[in-house]
Amino acid sequence: MPLNAPLDPVLPKTPAVTVDAAALEEFARFAGGLADAAGREILSYFRSELEVENKAAGSDYNPVTLADRAAETVLRQMIHEAYPDHGVLGEEFGLEPGDTGLTWVIDPIDGTRSFMSGLLHWATLIALYDGEKPLLGVVDQPYVGERFIGSPLGARLVRHGDAPAPLCVRPCQGLESAILCATGRHVFAGDAELAAFDRVAAKSRMVHYGGDCYLYCMLAAGRMDLVIESTLGPHDVQALIPLVEAAGGIITDWSGRPAVDGGQIVAAGDRRVYEQAIRLLSDAPG
Repeated sequence: MPLNAPLDPVLPKTPAVTVDAAALEEFARFAGGLADAAGREILSYFRSELEVENKAAGSDYNPVTLADRAAETVLRQMIHEAYPDHGVLGEEFGLEPGDTGLTWVIDPIDGTRSFMSGLLHWATLIALYDGEKPLLGVVDQPYVGERFIGSPLGARLVRHGDAPAPLCVRPCQGLESAILCATGRHVFAGDAELAAFDRVAAKSRMVHYGGDCYLYCMLAAGRMDLVIESTLGPHDVQALIPLVEAAGGIITDWSGRPAVDGGQIVAAGDRRVYEQAIRLLSDAPG
C-alpha cells in the first residue's frame, strides 16, 4: 500500500469536459504562446544574481525566486484574457476556480534548484485539465529551445524552430536492462519510501539522479526507462502525464491509480518494467 495520500489534491473533480480535435489544437497553440511569454520573462533572470526565498518550514528547503512569481503572473494574465471562464492552478499563487470545468495547471519553473544554480534541467510546465485528467501537456525549456508537447493528438518535440519530431518510448525487457531515474533522494518522504525506491534500484541496470521534469521528457523520447519519485504536487505532474502517455508510456501513482493529484509517481516506457517496479514499490508498509 502507498505510504501517503496524494499531496494537496486541490484540483476540482468534475465529469470530463468534451474537447474535440479542433479545440484541442487551438488550446495547444495557445499553450505555445504561454510558453513563449513565460520563456521571455524567465530568461531575463536566468544566470543573474537572484534573491532566493525558502517556502518550506523548518529544516526543509523549497526555493522560489522572483522569476518563478513573475512568470506565473504573466501566464495567469494571459489565461484570464483569453479564457476568462477557465480555472487556473499554479504553484506560486494557488487555485482560481473557473466555470467551465477546464483548468490550466502551471508550474512556471519546474526545477528551481537547477535554475538558481545556472544548470539546464528546468522548464515551464503547462497543462489543461478537463475535470478528470490533463488533456494537454507542454514542457518548455527556453534556454536550449526545446519544447515537448503531449496530447491525444500525439507526442512531439519542437527544437530550435525545426519541424516537430515524434516522440516514442523504447522497449525494455525488464528492470535488469532499465535505466532508473529520480530527481534526488530528497524527494522521498522518509525511510520507508527510500527503502521502496532502493528495492527497485537494486534490480535496475543503472540509477541516475537529477533532472526534474526533464526525466519524463527523456523517457518519452526513448532515452531512459523508468522514473520513480514522490512528494509531487499536481502542478509538478499534470503536464507530464499527456506527454508520457502520448509517447506510449505509463504514468500512475505507486498503486497504479491515476497520477493527476501528484504524490508518489512512477512512469515507465515499457509495461514489463512498470509492472516489476509496481510490485516492488507495493511492498512498502501502509
